Amino acid sequence: MNFANRLQLLPSTSHLAALHLLDAGGQVLATIENKPGQTGSLAVYAALAALYGGRITPAAATLGLEWYAEHVADAQAFPGKHPNIDRLLAWAQGSESFGARMVSA
Repeated sequence: MNFANRLQLLPSTSHLAALHLLDAGGQVLATIENKPGQTGSLAVYAALAALYGGRITPAAATLGLEWYAEHVADAQAFPGKHPNIDRLLAWAQGSESFGARMVSA
């Protein structure tokens, strides 16, 4: 399934302003905002956090990469072009889990 089709199956994020990704100490590592160019990533990360109890685990990261579908190859070919995919690529290979905190609109 391609990314556009996957997005249609994920829950709406219209109620969110952003999602904060947190390290083990609760510090914000990154923020994905509900704005053009990030809404797809917001939907992916929010759905993963919902499925995995508010955490982005290595298993969640692996699933997220499946959802990003055709964009993963582009991210691998051009590191830095897709930072939200780059993050999942790294996290899928690790053992650490990261927190996700939703910010309501």
